[in-house]
Amino acid sequence: MNAMGKRTYISVILPLKLGWEPCYWTDIEDIAIGQRVTVQFAGKSYTGTVSATGIEPSISPSKIMEISDRDDSLSKISRQEIEFWRRLAEYYMCTIGEVYSIACPVAKINSEKAKARKEELLKAKIGKTISALERKEAMLKSRIGRKAAELEKCRSEEKKERLSAEIDKLKEETATIKAERLRYLSSEIPAGISLPWEMSDIADIHIDLSPKQKEAMKQIEAAFGEGKTVLLNGVAGSGKTEIYISLAAKTLQNGKNVLYLVPEKAMSRQLSERLEGYFGNALLTFHSGKTAAQRAEIAETIRSCGESGKRYLVLGTRSSLFLPHHNLGLVIVDEEHDSSYKQDSPAPRYNARDAAIMLGTVHSAQSSDADDIRSRCNVILGSATPSLESIYNCLSGKFAEARLSNRYYGDGRTDVEIIDTIAERKKNGMTGSFSKKLVKHISDALGCGQQVMLLRTRRGYSAALQCTGCGYIPKCPKCNVSLTYHKDNGRLECHHCGFSSASTGKCPECGEEMKTLGSGTQKIEEEAATLFPQARIARLDSDTARSARYEAETIKSFSRKEIDILVGTQIVTKGFDFGNLALTAVMQADTMLGIQDFRADEKAMQTLVQFKGRCGRRGERSLFVIQTAQPEHPVYKMLSGEGQAEYISRLLAERAEFNYPPFTRIVDIILKDRIEERAERMAKALAGGLLDFRTTGPYTPAAGRRDDEYSIVIRVTLSKDRQLALLKKMLVKRIEEFESANRYNGHICFDADPI
Repeated sequence: MNAMGKRTYISVILPLKLGWEPCYWTDIEDIAIGQRVTVQFAGKSYTGTVSATGIEPSISPSKIMEISDRDDSLSKISRQEIEFWRRLAEYYMCTIGEVYSIACPVAKINSEKAKARKEELLKAKIGKTISALERKEAMLKSRIGRKAAELEKCRSEEKKERLSAEIDKLKEETATIKAERLRYLSSEIPAGISLPWEMSDIADIHIDLSPKQKEAMKQIEAAFGEGKTVLLNGVAGSGKTEIYISLAAKTLQNGKNVLYLVPEKAMSRQLSERLEGYFGNALLTFHSGKTAAQRAEIAETIRSCGESGKRYLVLGTRSSLFLPHHNLGLVIVDEEHDSSYKQDSPAPRYNARDAAIMLGTVHSAQSSDADDIRSRCNVILGSATPSLESIYNCLSGKFAEARLSNRYYGDGRTDVEIIDTIAERKKNGMTGSFSKKLVKHISDALGCGQQVMLLRTRRGYSAALQCTGCGYIPKCPKCNVSLTYHKDNGRLECHHCGFSSASTGKCPECGEEMKTLGSGTQKIEEEAATLFPQARIARLDSDTARSARYEAETIKSFSRKEIDILVGTQIVTKGFDFGNLALTAVMQADTMLGIQDFRADEKAMQTLVQFKGRCGRRGERSLFVIQTAQPEHPVYKMLSGEGQAEYISRLLAERAEFNYPPFTRIVDIILKDRIEERAERMAKALAGGLLDFRTTGPYTPAAGRRDDEYSIVIRVTLSKDRQLALLKKMLVKRIEEFESANRYNGHICFDADPI
């Protein structure tokens, strides 16, 4: 306590959308930044984080409430974590409270509290056990003393022998009790937490790199020496992972920790087995497939590493950015172009690639010696198909680029064949979703004992059902989008909100038969089973991946050549290494291009190049087939002739001409309302008040209604210069004024850098 009950005023971050950090007072003398406190706000109790102490309140002290309690059972939040939250909130135009809600959700806090209570009970139980053992040990020593005194006075040899035996037995029992007491006294770390290796255990890690990889390593380390983020631009199978492992080993050997980001948990499962061989239990994996208890244990292990001085390497998806990192020396962002790195809801709507660079900056800025390459937190982004944003950053000198242009096992030739499905149908060359040409290629590959992978970017059995009589198409009552038919469970599902209903096969409007429109992964799998009855076929999409065990087993089975044909969505295009894969084929490729998005061609290019890179990874000849109704499209020409670099130059020129990113920045202002008319009226009024900004809209997005809420978007294009941060603040202030003037709070949010 402070002397005379003196008040200390503090600011507290609460898990709420607040434009300020509320002020409270306390008489706890050693209150510190990062400690967790329980406070009252608007009649409710919240657990918050102290963000400043000793502040001068801006309101009357009589209006400031005292904190309810300081919760010492919860771990302290570091200054680096708070600074990271602040940067995210500022860039992604949300409040620090919204970031705090993501970093420390209520469930996580409750789990920490429950764990702390359990540990307190355990400590109390251990204390009672130790006290009981001490009493028993003292009693035994007393008995030994009495027996020894009796032995000293004894004259009978027979009795002496008996007393000596009793004393020896009592001493043996005392030694056992003492050992048990000492064991309990050393029980400081609760069971279940596995602390990573000592530094000496990873000192001998060494990766054999090819001459090309060594050259890339020199370029990377030189760029790190200049304090630059590095883009490792390497073709599929070029050995980027070996470079990541080498950099991670060096970082750990220098006494720093590593964060290794991947876009999908499926990738982390295959990669974790490989990394574990090098880093053992220094490797910690973190993704949504882990239970809440497992995630809490990983967070606690990281904190324990900070206290013990041990090192760790976290392999995780985007949420692992919010772990209590300390002493970070390297952040790896693999497949940096991947759209899975973008959080679309709730706020902060961050891109993990860009957030990782922020995290690296925070850990470098707070390093004891930021000029020393070993003290900084270096960031490396890697991809075979880098985002145009990262390529532009390299061209402008913001990033450094290192290239790997050859595959690690040699450049096995991958032929590209584009099949015109319209022409094939005219000459009866299609069997369902498969062209007869593709059927022959698959048969040839299977006949040689090789494996096949088929990509269809839509899950389910068919994109929709349609009545053969009146043309009715079932739509989601909450989102107003077509429901996808899933044949395996006979249900219609909305892939936006999760709404589901049973399908009777009859039209609810006129009673006629319903027919399928288009085909999803389920239908492709069914057709493949009919065409290739002897083949072992499996499917991997977000329906099957809901079972983490099935997903992991499917990937392992395909690696072990226990599956002949794997049908999947974009999941199968990402970073997997299958040595026996000789044929990859894209079914209905044009669905990737029919999206109302200026990034559609870029995303299609990335998906196709990545998928092509899954085969021929051991220097063997392979085949990449694209079935399309637009064989002359520039994306397909790029794959079969023009070349990726030339195509990227064309895309950048188009972006510059039309003022699209990466030459500008985009912010989407999203209005959500359950009343459509009010949403439209407010959007028009808001757009009218933003005439000094360059805006597009208001317009209704593809999924204009989701979960009974209507969405309307106003897109704002901002110049990419030193005024960007100021313009964002002005935009936030303008929206706050609009909300206040129109009493429209809680309906508007921002999406900075939408993808």
